[in-house]
Amino acid sequence: MPPPPSLAAALSPAASPEVLAGRGLTKVYRMGEVDVHALRGVDVELREGEMVVLLGPSGSGKSTLLNILGGLDTPTEGTLRHRGAPLHDAGPGELTRYRREHVGFVFQFYNLLPGLTALENVALVTDIAADPFEPEDALALVGLADRLHHFPAQLSGGEQQRVAIARAVAKNPEVLLCDEPTGALDYATGVQVLEVIERVNRELGTTTAVITHNAAVASLADRVLTLADGRLAREDRNATRAAPRDIRW
Repeated sequence: MPPPPSLAAALSPAASPEVLAGRGLTKVYRMGEVDVHALRGVDVELREGEMVVLLGPSGSGKSTLLNILGGLDTPTEGTLRHRGAPLHDAGPGELTRYRREHVGFVFQFYNLLPGLTALENVALVTDIAADPFEPEDALALVGLADRLHHFPAQLSGGEQQRVAIARAVAKNPEVLLCDEPTGALDYATGVQVLEVIERVNRELGTTTAVITHNAAVASLADRVLTLADGRLAREDRNATRAAPRDIRW
């Protein structure tokens, strides 16, 4: 099984070192003759071992911000640093290495290869990671030790999402970025998926950011960032974190 979290990750998140720090992050897309401002000068940081929830309606800039933090996109203006090293002006090769070595992604849709088993889908990532977990261990962590050789079509939606989480976690990333991970799931299944994400954060000390439009999920976080019209509208900190099974929506 994966090792316990580091001492730094076990510290209070507010006192933990910054993993990612963005300042003045701005993103402008050109749509024909119109400039679309997806982000408007957002300051944000993710610290070791913390759970952050990003709230906001569609079009508020949540996914754009997550894509920039994950190295899938670059800002039009502003700076982004990973452990102090600049990413905002990094080239494609450097961003690929950053994503491969440091970031795990979980999306609303599972993006599993239908012709591969759960184990084989996870192994695709561990084959290229620098310091991965065993695929079997990653699947056991998400409660799928008995589904290793099942194909996606033989799994429920929640089980497929858990395979996707195992795939993201298996490469032992510093940061786990989740974009609406429960958006395609019913309540009971969504809670199961949130329990897996919370367990990864708590047991492995993985810095975790979760995008959602569901305000109830905010109670799971150390910090809650609310975006509106491309701006950081407010930042809140929870004194205690709720357990996924205790939230309702």
